Amino acid sequence: MSQTSSTKKIYDLEERTAIFGENLIRFCNKMPRNVITNPLINQLIKCGTSIGANYCEADDSESKYDFKHKIGIVKKECRETKHFLRMIVIAVPSLQDDSKLLWQKLRN
Repeated sequence: MSQTSSTKKIYDLEERTAIFGENLIRFCNKMPRNVITNPLINQLIKCGTSIGANYCEADDSESKYDFKHKIGIVKKECRETKHFLRMIVIAVPSLQDDSKLLWQKLRN
């Protein structure tokens, strides 16, 4: 793999956000289902998987203004995802380590 190809792979945000969404789905599948976790899971899946979808929209934007607006949505979804990860750790403390890994990906 060439330097350029290797560097491109590291910074391929479309791929990274897709992998994040996949890992988030796996994380949510580990959670027990009950009256508290069901709404948290639903919200987490919605905001966490929309990060990648909104990034794809931004990548295909038609103007700088459109790009900035859509990247702003991505940032909001990241913050919302962090919030729900925090709530899930309270609801299911045994998932704290897994939650930390996802949280760290959101910071990068």
